[in-house]
Amino acid sequence: MALNAGARRVLVTGLGTFWGGRVAQALELDPNVEVIVGLDTTEPTVELERTEYVRVDANYSILARIVRAAQIDTIIHTFLVVDPTVMSPRAMHEVNVIGTMNLFAAASAPASTVRNVVVKSSTIAYGCSAEDPVWFREDTPSSRPARRGVERNLEAVEGYVRDFAQDNPHVTVSLLRFSNVVGAEIETPLTRALQLPLVPSLAGFDPRFQFVHESDVIRSILFVLDRNLAGVYNVAGDGLLPWSEVARICGKRTVPLPPVGTGLITGPLARLGVVDLPEEYLQLLRFGRGVDNSRLKEAGFRYGYTSVAAVQAFIESVRLRNTIGTGQPSYRYERDVEQFFRHSPAVIRD
Repeated sequence: MALNAGARRVLVTGLGTFWGGRVAQALELDPNVEVIVGLDTTEPTVELERTEYVRVDANYSILARIVRAAQIDTIIHTFLVVDPTVMSPRAMHEVNVIGTMNLFAAASAPASTVRNVVVKSSTIAYGCSAEDPVWFREDTPSSRPARRGVERNLEAVEGYVRDFAQDNPHVTVSLLRFSNVVGAEIETPLTRALQLPLVPSLAGFDPRFQFVHESDVIRSILFVLDRNLAGVYNVAGDGLLPWSEVARICGKRTVPLPPVGTGLITGPLARLGVVDLPEEYLQLLRFGRGVDNSRLKEAGFRYGYTSVAAVQAFIESVRLRNTIGTGQPSYRYERDVEQFFRHSPAVIRD
């Protein structure tokens, strides 16, 4: 089969995750994308029309064969776990570190067709401490060595990204560090905390937070891909908000918890209904974090939401959902049904 010159052939990792599925949906709307292959250990959770789902193991050991067989030219790596509540530290290391290592091994194999790689990372990579600057630029080092699981994972992943970019100058490599994401559908430890009757805070601390709306996350990934932008970019809405102000926008009051000692914090959090606020997020409740977003804006990207607007949109969607429900039946991937719709001659296509 002859390949369509100029049309992208894209591989998306983490198709069954929130981000992988939504990136694939956005790519399906692009007429310049010819092929979309999505990999994951679990089935998609959103409806997809022309994305081919391939079940793989957690470390993507089969990825090189898929890249070669499908002549993939673009990889979008969305499957980086930054919420330590969703899996064990060992499983998270397997997905983040081993999976990324195998991804770049496949992309750099002899006669590889890969020419673009976009990696979704997080501003958690900067760490969180009292010595932090007000704004982290993309080249600002962490104030302290990485100590927590997610930080160490991202440090290793970003090391692979740098090495691959240096060894493969013919490939456009983009790494996006996203700030605290909120929106209509995303669920994180912070969005769960902001939906409690009383929002947890740490006594004596009112740190400043920065947010990015989930739609700006998707738009930024497509933006760097369309513009062939190489390098590292912070992705965060304009402005910093004190945590107390974030709670106020959500119509909530904060409840101060002991600022030191994980054991002292765990009991009150459990009574509030929070059983999964990990250490990375407890550190945020101490010190907050701000990142300079000017580099991506200078490249031409325009955010749809400031930090304030992102929080407002998030809580409005929560209130609407609590009032009228989702209104949409949940999607369930069924391989036989999907194969029928995509390949059966009985289906009439526009």
